Amino acid sequence: MNRTVVHMDLDTFFVSVERLNNSSLMGKPVLIGGTSDRGVVASCSYEARQYGVHSAMPMKMARQLCPHAIIIRGDHEQYSKLSHTVTDIIQDSVPLYEKTSIDEFYIDMTGMDKFFGCYKAATELRQRITKETGLPISFAMSANKTVSKVGTGEAKPNGQREIPFGTEKDFLAPLSIQKIPGVGEKTYTLLRNMGIEKINTVQEMPMELMEQVLGQNGIVIWRKANGIDNSPVEQYSERKSISTECTFEKDTIDVKNLQSIFVSMTEKLAYQLRAEEKLTSCVTVKIRYSDFNTYTMQAKIPYTSLDHVLRNKVKELFERLFQKRLLIRLIGIRFSHLVQGTYQFDMFDDTTEQLQLYQAMDKLRKRFGIEAVQSAAGMEVKKRDFNPFNGRKSIT
Repeated sequence: MNRTVVHMDLDTFFVSVERLNNSSLMGKPVLIGGTSDRGVVASCSYEARQYGVHSAMPMKMARQLCPHAIIIRGDHEQYSKLSHTVTDIIQDSVPLYEKTSIDEFYIDMTGMDKFFGCYKAATELRQRITKETGLPISFAMSANKTVSKVGTGEAKPNGQREIPFGTEKDFLAPLSIQKIPGVGEKTYTLLRNMGIEKINTVQEMPMELMEQVLGQNGIVIWRKANGIDNSPVEQYSERKSISTECTFEKDTIDVKNLQSIFVSMTEKLAYQLRAEEKLTSCVTVKIRYSDFNTYTMQAKIPYTSLDHVLRNKVKELFERLFQKRLLIRLIGIRFSHLVQGTYQFDMFDDTTEQLQLYQAMDKLRKRFGIEAVQSAAGMEVKKRDFNPFNGRKSIT
């Protein structure tokens, strides 16, 4: 039986949400992100892209390229809410799907053609999403994730496409090598310097040559260029989480020290999220008292992986949860509802300097260990009570 994989992607998601709330933005160049010159573009409309604007660009440069663009700070909560709404619709409609970011999904429809046709089912799902949310969404259907993702890009904006089984190489051949998922700016430049511009050139090259030039990544790119991708659609579950706990040798009620421990735990988990390119939208704080009674409190938040956002939410939950004023035996934090993603979703309020700071900190941690960089608040932990970098953690 041939596999059938659908890739769905909400078109310029943040911009589309803003246009739901303000129809006057339709057809105009729109930038979402930090509104000052020191801000960063989180998303932009197709009209703005025509001027060379792209996400992650400094807002000052975007203003210069497109001076008449409408700039909007963005609404984290509204974007998260609509992302969850689309997820619920997909979950209600298909047996197996994978949510890879706030606005991107893979759906395994293998075998569904026995009932009413996979392409028809995908079309009806797309129509339902647009009808119930008002958001434009594109999709492509093929035998695997790579070809479907490329197909969605070709179907945009607000379109759909089917790449029949056996035609993958022909579909990919005339496209730019930049269309291959995983080909970044450096790899693209290297391949262009070799005279490689179109995917068909890679298709005609021996795989061994690509391996000589790019190592293991060369094999991956060669396979994708030839429409070969056996990676499965992995069932998405909002139970997926990352957590850590600390059990004290001696029960404590030292609030200042507890807060410092929470800071250290939060920073540790936030770094791990960024290292794995994940975002969380649910924070849970746990307290176990000396009488062994355990209490938890959680809150939904806009998707993020940044320390300062998560620290504030953890502190808020702890202050709301810690009401008994009894000795505490254990504390814990869990970040759940994880999706793939990087810094992009946090660009609305953050400056380029702040984002660069996080990247520099993570680079130091990766090279010298996680203890290489800590916040002042996290360093105030009493070492006899807790080592924040050796605490128990779990991933589910």
